[in-house]
Amino acid sequence: MSDTFRLTMAQLNPTVGAIDANANAVRTAYAEAKAANADMVVFPELFLIGYQPQDLVKKPALVNAAMAKMDELAALTVDGPAIGVGGPYAYGDALYNGYWILAEGGVKQVLRKHRLPNFNVFDEKRLFSEGPLEGPYAIGTMRIGSPICEDAWHEDVAEAQVESGAEILIVPNGSPYFRNKFDVRLSHMVARVTENDVPLVYLNMVGGQDDQVFDGGSFVLNRHGKPAHILPVFDECLRHVDFTREAEGWVASEGEITHHPDEWEQDYRVMVEGLGDYLGKTGFKKVVLGLSGGIDSAIVATIATDALGAENVRCVMLPSEYTSQSSLDDAKDIAQRLGCRYDFVPISEGHDAITHTLAPLFEGRDADVTEENVQSRLRGLLLMAISNKFGSMLLTTGNKSEVAVGYCTIYGDMNGGYNPIKDLYKTRVFDQCRWRNANHRPWMKGPAGEVIPVSIIDKSPSAELRPDQRDDDSLPPYEVLDALLEGLVDNDESVADLVAKGFERETVKRVEHLLYISEYKRYQSAPGPRLTPAAFWLDRRYPIVNGWRDKS
Repeated sequence: MSDTFRLTMAQLNPTVGAIDANANAVRTAYAEAKAANADMVVFPELFLIGYQPQDLVKKPALVNAAMAKMDELAALTVDGPAIGVGGPYAYGDALYNGYWILAEGGVKQVLRKHRLPNFNVFDEKRLFSEGPLEGPYAIGTMRIGSPICEDAWHEDVAEAQVESGAEILIVPNGSPYFRNKFDVRLSHMVARVTENDVPLVYLNMVGGQDDQVFDGGSFVLNRHGKPAHILPVFDECLRHVDFTREAEGWVASEGEITHHPDEWEQDYRVMVEGLGDYLGKTGFKKVVLGLSGGIDSAIVATIATDALGAENVRCVMLPSEYTSQSSLDDAKDIAQRLGCRYDFVPISEGHDAITHTLAPLFEGRDADVTEENVQSRLRGLLLMAISNKFGSMLLTTGNKSEVAVGYCTIYGDMNGGYNPIKDLYKTRVFDQCRWRNANHRPWMKGPAGEVIPVSIIDKSPSAELRPDQRDDDSLPPYEVLDALLEGLVDNDESVADLVAKGFERETVKRVEHLLYISEYKRYQSAPGPRLTPAAFWLDRRYPIVNGWRDKS
């Protein structure tokens, strides 16, 4: 009887729907595991088709192709390590979120996910059937249980597998990032270890998929919840873990405990990785954005440069008669600091033409927000023309505060294919800029140092669509607005709750009203990376037509 077992953890980045590419990643990792004399190599949840597949997994052709590919991968295992890899499993009339165990040249077992998450960004009850509570599988002399992701956040699945003889738990995951989530995962897995008195391997994927970024951070726990290995966040990684059978059971040898960065670095990395993978997986190589001289476009330009390199980022200043000299200077300054291409495209000529065209229709009416929106939409038109002509994806630059209350122009500054700061409140934008100026990491493709001029960070925010305009002419100060939005959006607090905290009821009601009437804009907005469990899109789904207002 062998008293050792080598497991290779493959913390990798799949692409949804790219079955052949994902299978090639399995083959590459398998070869490395085999060269290291591993007994088994394991991959994350639904790795073969990518996660989350959403309704793509309802296509029989995709499921059939994935299952056929599993048979091909199983053939690798004739004289090598076993494979654990996630993929769809159709059985009868049911479709399951399966974890395929491939060994000895064939499919040894397919475990079916029992607990189907149906909250926040997850819709698995829409897609999959609930699997039964299943027992463990044997690889060599080790009996293994594999609760699939959500299965391990509850007691029953792990308990059933251990009671049926599992000596270790290997948990494949597709767990997307939100701020400080690692501690939440760790506490749940420590609970499973403590309850069942067995080691546990938590394996997560990395990479961006639409609005979600998977942050890795896989780990191995020995009995009593002591970490034996912690893998890095965001980086692909193969880790060989040796287990030894001792009198009380299997024990993982101690390995590298990777230090994870703080929430400011992780949030920034999510925005960089989200943008980089969104472009890379959709085939875009370059981006273009309007650079206004304000803080939002400044941080988006910096994120884009860190993700793609300055040579792939094009910044366009589109001034009007209301654009201040400081904005002109600041926009050019940051483009030069980043090393990006900078174009100067005044909108005055086009604006005059549109104003002249509309004059007969608007005669006798005072100027209002209509004329302001014309400027924004003209900029959007010009940026989209540049995007079309040169094949660069247009980035939009609205922060979460603006997106929440509709302080943005649909078909204008909301134009674009991706918004890196969509889930970042304005007050955090300022702090995130200060963090980037003070920090540089090897994964950043942009330059080190003070890349965002202090003059941009310190100036009063303004859309510059009319003389002497300031954001706080139209909105509460951002420190007040963001506190109210965190209450209304992130915490689902009532008007009465916020008034009890000291906010003026009139201000709370105004913000609530703006939040609800702006839903139609968010339905048409670009996706952006999720930083919190209350991001706009899948986390928070409200009707566009909505007569409800909180009367408390």
